[in-house]
Amino acid sequence: MREYSISQLSKEFQVTTRTIRHYEERGLVAPRRRGQTRIYSPADRTRLKLILRGKRLGLSLEDSREIIDMYEPGKSNIDQLKKLITAIQVQRLQLTQQLDDIGSLLKDLNQAEADCVDALKSNRTDHS
Repeated sequence: MREYSISQLSKEFQVTTRTIRHYEERGLVAPRRRGQTRIYSPADRTRLKLILRGKRLGLSLEDSREIIDMYEPGKSNIDQLKKLITAIQVQRLQLTQQLDDIGSLLKDLNQAEADCVDALKSNRTDHS
C-alpha cells in the first residue's frame, strides 16, 4: 500500500504543511502515526484532493466534509452528486450577487470620480 508524508502531500498539492495539519485538526483527514511522523494513506490523499477542490469551488470545509463523507464504495453516489450540485448552485448564486454588487460599486465609483473631475474643472474656470 502506498504511503505519503505530509511534506510529499504539501508539495504535490502546493499547500503548506500547516494547512494539512489544520484539516487534520478539523477531522477532515486522519493519518496514522509512526512515532511523531504522520503517515497518509491513498484515501487521505484523495480526501485532501477533494477538500482542496471544494475550497477552489468556494465550498466551506463543512460542506466539503458532508459531501465527501456521503461516499460509500459500492453504493450509488446519486445523493452525493445531488448535494454537490446544490452546493455549486448556492455558490454560483452568491458569486453572481457579488458580481452584480461589484458592477454597481464600479458604476458608483466612476460617477463619483466624474463628479470630482467636473468640480475641479468648475473651480479652475471660476478662479481664472
